[in-house]
Amino acid sequence: MSRPRFRQLDIRPALARGEEPFALIRSAVDRLAPGDGLTVVAPFLPAPLIELLRGEGFRAEPTHRPDGAWSVNFWRD
Repeated sequence: MSRPRFRQLDIRPALARGEEPFALIRSAVDRLAPGDGLTVVAPFLPAPLIELLRGEGFRAEPTHRPDGAWSVNFWRD
């Protein structure tokens, strides 16, 4: 199977405004088409999100970025 096409969602601006970004993430996840994935960029490792989406059958690939943020690719096989 080919690698998914990843859309990026950077939640850092929402967090900086004091907003809870889960609704944005949930909406983006729910709109994923087969073969698509989502890259979430956050200022910290979103461990609860990783566990939640793994429970829904997603794979997660976290990467600590040079700027200190985290990128996590989520996709289903």
